[in-house]
Amino acid sequence: QVHLVESGGGLVQTGGSLRLSCAASGNVAGINAMRWYRQFPGKDRELVATIASDDTTDYENRVKGRFTISRDRAKNMLYLQMNNLKPEDTALYVCNAPDAEVAGTSLVESYWGEGIRVTVSS
Repeated sequence: QVHLVESGGGLVQTGGSLRLSCAASGNVAGINAMRWYRQFPGKDRELVATIASDDTTDYENRVKGRFTISRDRAKNMLYLQMNNLKPEDTALYVCNAPDAEVAGTSLVESYWGEGIRVTVSS
């Protein structure tokens, strides 16, 4: 099993910044790509940012230039730096490891955190 735990969310004013973290632990043999999703009330999750196994990054259009995804492989950490936040960024942000390798097995599975709430006040 691989566990993902998000932190760093909270309440911020429009134009402010937050840095989300996602810590991976458990039976982790290797983590390739990692992603941040967000979920608005009553809607499906939407992909916000991806960092691939070669550390190339990709972003949803509405966050390009404002959000930056990064990782620390040695610490099994994923980050999302969010700048110039807007009220429409208010959501539950969820960390995903879509192809995590489970130690001692041949399993490669997708794991999700429980999410962390971000609220941007106008």
